[in-house]
Amino acid sequence: MLKVGLTGSIAVGKSFVCDIFRELGCHVLDADKTARKVVEPGTQGLAKIVEAFGAEVLRPSGELDRGKVGAIVFSNEEKRQLLNSIVHPLVIEEQDKWLRDREQADPDGIAIVDAALMIESGGYKRLEKLVVVWCQPAVQLDRLIKRENLSPEEASRRVAAQMSQDEKKKFADYLIDTTGGFEETRRQTTEIFEQLKVSTRS
Repeated sequence: MLKVGLTGSIAVGKSFVCDIFRELGCHVLDADKTARKVVEPGTQGLAKIVEAFGAEVLRPSGELDRGKVGAIVFSNEEKRQLLNSIVHPLVIEEQDKWLRDREQADPDGIAIVDAALMIESGGYKRLEKLVVVWCQPAVQLDRLIKRENLSPEEASRRVAAQMSQDEKKKFADYLIDTTGGFEETRRQTTEIFEQLKVSTRS
């Protein structure tokens, strides 16, 4: 099985690219779902976050309030690193289990792990190929403002808190530029899928 990482900064269109890869027959693990799973009520992950950040990051239901955590960590580098040090190992463990299961079920398939911080965490090193999704900074900012209903300043802060897109691109085996919209993104993704299929046969 070919194990592929897929990453990119906030609001660049990773989810759309993942949907296309799914349509083309790849197995795709959604990073957000994994990150949510490891901090569900009753998990070791949630207990550690509450220990580090206090019970005020919980909703009345006992679930993690991701908005509150986001507000804390996007404005504080030290706290962001603390959160990542709790969540990353749990996410990687979950991803590895998923990869083992997929490989058993479909040895000749393509498994794609989507994770926003794959480069920063070093997680990409255990995968065979890396796809980086990106778009022009002005487009990214505009998408983020609309999607999260943020002020331009807050959106800029969130973008600045991440590794730059140019830096991420240096690690890529394949690049997908989503600036041009849905059809152009679909064309590039399909092209890369064909190249990945060739890799599974080599």
